[in-house]
Amino acid sequence: MKVENLLLNCRSGSHAYGLATETSDEDFRGVFYAAKHDFYAGAAPEQVADANNDRVYYELGRFVELLTKANPTALELLASPAEAILYRHPVMEQLRIEDFLTKACKNTFAGYAITQIRKARGLNKKVHNPMPKERKPVEHFCYVLTDGKSIPLLTWLSKTSFASCDLALVRIDHTRGVYAVYHDPGGTWAEGITSGPNANDVHLSSVPKGQKCLTYLSFNHDGYSVYCRNHREYWQWVGARNDVRYESTLSHGQGYDSKNMMHTIRLLDMAIEIFRDGQLNVLRPDRDFLLRVKAGAFPLDTVLEMAESRLAALEAYAAKSNLPATVDKAMAAGRLVGMREELY
Repeated sequence: MKVENLLLNCRSGSHAYGLATETSDEDFRGVFYAAKHDFYAGAAPEQVADANNDRVYYELGRFVELLTKANPTALELLASPAEAILYRHPVMEQLRIEDFLTKACKNTFAGYAITQIRKARGLNKKVHNPMPKERKPVEHFCYVLTDGKSIPLLTWLSKTSFASCDLALVRIDHTRGVYAVYHDPGGTWAEGITSGPNANDVHLSSVPKGQKCLTYLSFNHDGYSVYCRNHREYWQWVGARNDVRYESTLSHGQGYDSKNMMHTIRLLDMAIEIFRDGQLNVLRPDRDFLLRVKAGAFPLDTVLEMAESRLAALEAYAAKSNLPATVDKAMAAGRLVGMREELY
């Protein structure tokens, strides 16, 4: 992939963090400036990338915009360690990392971490509570009310001689989810408990006058709705998940995406250093520890505790930080204009 007018080209990801192993992919990030004609014509792309996003390059204006928004990816790229820099144009010296470290970093860095913590809990639940492909029918959420207690409908049917298709339901006024149950031994007017295996609600019948109520039935509609949502989300997740990453999750047996949690810990440590030391250290000093997290050496509860304690520390350091609230927009615009004037 050839990029014209390159200003910065760096190895990114694990190679920049010092976390690369023999199986690590190579990713590249960088900055370019639009051709003069394209820039003045308003036709300059904001970024270019290959099909797999292994190589992503930001146009100079977009890159500065991301820096002013405390975007972690852009900040890491600007602060790339010398070992990761393949090419750096002298004009890039006009963008100094210390001018873009602000209190906004707390939300951008911690925001990713909070999202990953939530995902880790959700993934752990999915891993340890797989759901069958076939959805449970409505009958599983119905209960017969008898002798002052409730009995699952399917249990009640198994203990009686009644067939579900010979039962008729009539809604009871001023109640929610409670129905009178009638028996139609001839099967002439009863519509059954539901209309079929794919039904999403109970089925009502028109009961002839004079019929005697057999019992009462309660349908837990809220419980059924929650179950259906969870079932749908689970199988959407199965269809969209990265099977290689999922097999890695299963292999270490901890029930969470250990690579994501490694990056969560890394990002939180970097954010703490921004507020504690005023520096963004991309190259990590604790390679062995982070690779242990990636390998799933710690139970989920332990990793979540690590993340939560770092979030608390970040809040404390941010509260007493002297960093500016936001980037000086006039400064950023001036630097950008100066760079374009020099380049054009």
